[in-house]
Amino acid sequence: MNQTKMLAPIGLILIALVVYAATFIVNQWEVAIKLRLGEIVDSEYEPGLHFMVPVLNNIKKFDGRIQTLDSRPQRFLTVEKKDVIVDSFAKWRITNPGQFFRSTGGDSGRTARLLSERVNTALRDEFGKRTIQEVVTDDRLELMQTLTNNVDTNAAELGIEVVDVRVKKIDLPPEVSESVYQRMRAERERVARDLRAKGAEAAERIRADADRQRTVTLADAYKESEQLRGEGDAKATEIYANAFNRDKDFFSFSRSLNAYRNTFGEGGDMVILQPDSDFFRYFKEKAPAGTGPSSPARAASASETQPGAETGQQPPAKPLAPEPRPVSVPRPVAEQPTATFSPPAVPVVPEMVSPPAPTAFPE
Repeated sequence: MNQTKMLAPIGLILIALVVYAATFIVNQWEVAIKLRLGEIVDSEYEPGLHFMVPVLNNIKKFDGRIQTLDSRPQRFLTVEKKDVIVDSFAKWRITNPGQFFRSTGGDSGRTARLLSERVNTALRDEFGKRTIQEVVTDDRLELMQTLTNNVDTNAAELGIEVVDVRVKKIDLPPEVSESVYQRMRAERERVARDLRAKGAEAAERIRADADRQRTVTLADAYKESEQLRGEGDAKATEIYANAFNRDKDFFSFSRSLNAYRNTFGEGGDMVILQPDSDFFRYFKEKAPAGTGPSSPARAASASETQPGAETGQQPPAKPLAPEPRPVSVPRPVAEQPTATFSPPAVPVVPEMVSPPAPTAFPE
C-alpha cells in the first residue's frame, strides 16, 4: 500500500510529461507544419491546441504576419539607355508553410535573398520599358501595380504572397547627377537673366515716363510763372507810367538821387566824367530868387491865404495831409551814368549846389 502511494505521484508526473510532449499550441500570428522523420505530414493548422506523437513528429512554426524586405539600392537601365539607382522595398507573408519550408528550409536569410532576386528582376524588366519621365510622373502608380503582380506571381513557388512592392527613391548616378545639376543651374541662370532683363526694361520705361512727366510739369510751371511774371510786369509798367506822368520832373530828380546814392554810397570808387555831363545836372541848377521857403513873396502869399491874419487871431489848425509814400521805380537805362575806368587821374569835382526845392503838391 505504501509503495502504491509512492508511485502515484511519479505516474502523474510521467503522464503530464507525455501530454506536454504530445501537444503544441499555434498562436494567431503563426503558421505551423508537422514533420515525421523529416517529412512534412500536415501544414494546415488553425490557431489553437493540437496533438502529435512525441519523438516521431516534429513541429516547425513560422511568423505568419506581413513582413518587410528592404533591398539595397540597385542600378537599372531605362529605355533611353540611362542608368538610374532605384531603392525599393516589398511587403510579403507566408501563405503556404509547406512550400515555404521546402523552398527555403525556413531560413529567413535565404528567403530574403530569393525574394530580392525576383524583385530586382521585375524592376529591371519594367524600367527597361520606360523612360525616366514616365517612371517618375504619371506612370508611377501603374508601375507599382505591375511590379507587385509580377513579383507575386514569381514568388508563389516560394510559398509566400507579395502584398506590395514600392519604389522609395530613384536617383541618377553621381557622374550623371553632376551633369544634370549643371544643366539645371544653367537653365535657372538663363531664366534669371531673362527676368533681370525684363525688370531692367520695365525700370527704364518707368524712369523714362517719370522723366517725361517731370519735364512736362516743369514746362507747365515755367509757362505759368512766365505768364504771371509778364502780367506783373505789365501791371508794374502801367503803375510806373501813371506815376511818371503825374510829375515828370520830380521823377527825374528822384531817379538822379538814387543814381547818386548808388554811385557814391560806397567809398573807394573813382568815376571820371566831364564837368558838364548831364549826370551832374541837378548839382549845377540853382533855385530861382524869391522861390525859397523864406522869401518875402512866399511869406506874403502865405499870410494872405491864411484866415484870421487881419484880426490877429490864430487860424484853426488844419489836419495834416498824409505824407505821400515814396515809390521805388526802376532806373531808366538812358539816365544811368556811363562809367569809364582809366589809369589814376585827378578827379574833377563840380561845384556842389543845393538841389531845387521840392514841388509843392496841392492840398
